[in-house]
This record gives sequence, structure tokens and C-alpha cells, in this order.
Amino acid sequence: MQTSNGGPPIAERFHPRVEADIAVKVLLPGRAVMVRARDVSMAGLFLLAHPGDSQRQLTLALPLPGDREIVTTCTIRRREANGVALEFGELDWDDLIALARFLHPRLP
Repeated sequence: MQTSNGGPPIAERFHPRVEADIAVKVLLPGRAVMVRARDVSMAGLFLLAHPGDSQRQLTLALPLPGDREIVTTCTIRRREANGVALEFGELDWDDLIALARFLHPRLP
């Protein structure tokens, strides 16, 4: 853990994020709302949207280009001015492999 300016500790990321301007469906009761994901990792993504302050979880459908659509419930880990950082819930092996196929060629 590191601090940059004497503030609270900042945990280092275990999974690198890749830039990904992907349309994501937020699944709400009776409807789906399309929003953009700024970046994605094996552990989560940053959603360019502002869910209600009382919401702690969102169900997403993440269509991976040329592959499958991953549907999972995510936990909101951080709120920022331009969106929220989400951590994926449980993903099955097929979803994990599809996500790795998407991320691998985009990693630095």
C-alpha cells in the first residue's frame, strides 16, 4: 500500500486495467440502461454512470466484442465525479476465459 500525499493508503491493483470504450447494459427491474465502461480488468470495470447513492450493487450485461456476453452482479467499490468503480461478482470459468481473451491483446 502506498500514500501519495499523506492521505489514506491506496491499495495497488492486482489486475491491470485496459482502456475499453464498451457499451454495457445495466439491468434494472423491467428495463436495461445502456452506459459506457471506460476500462476493464479481470476484477471489474469503471462505469461512466451515476447510480443512486443508496445502490451498493448493479447487475450488468457486458458484451465482449466477437465473444460472449457476461452477466454478473457487481459491487460499487468507489464513486468518482465521472462514474463508479465496480468489482465483478462471481464469474464462471467460461466468463473468466472470455474476459481473459478480450483483455490479453490489449494489455501493455
